[in-house]
Amino acid sequence: MTTTTHRFLSTLTEQSKSKKNFAIDIFSPLRQWLDGIEIRDRQFAETICNLIPASCPFERDVSAFGYTYHIPPLCKINPLFEELVNLRFRALIYLSELPS
Repeated sequence: MTTTTHRFLSTLTEQSKSKKNFAIDIFSPLRQWLDGIEIRDRQFAETICNLIPASCPFERDVSAFGYTYHIPPLCKINPLFEELVNLRFRALIYLSELPS
């Protein structure tokens, strides 16, 4: 992984940690586990990119009886959202750095 990319990911991780003001973070072990996953092969990287969507699949505009209701993206409620996005980003970087 390049130095610039590593610096960018470190900054993202620091920002996400500074946002957490909980006295006890019960998701901390899962966060650390997700952050510690290393992408080492093409098939694993492609699987991660296929499993984790690029945008929130729950955001919708529903029309009923002449009214349009907007359902906001619920992904931000997920306590592991930032770590999952970070993991997908690392997989995309791995795939982009592979020789053709």
